[in-house]
Amino acid sequence: MNDNSKAMLQLIWGLLLVMAGVGLLFRIPLVMPQIRQIESFSGAIPFIYFCMYFMAVFLVAGGGRKVYLSGRKLKSDGSTPK
Repeated sequence: MNDNSKAMLQLIWGLLLVMAGVGLLFRIPLVMPQIRQIESFSGAIPFIYFCMYFMAVFLVAGGGRKVYLSGRKLKSDGSTPK
């Protein structure tokens, strides 16, 4: 596998991470009412909110970083003559 195909694979992986994070951001408000109904989690609701939103932001930020870095690598590799 050459560097260009590795960078393209990393770009796709980064896009998938960003999409997973955005999907989680939309899913949290739909799932939290169901989690609130579980009595054993009633005291930990703020912590559960924090964890879920932290995970979503972490996925979006990590995927965005991966997209940015692999996009720069693809751009720099594509501009140099071989």
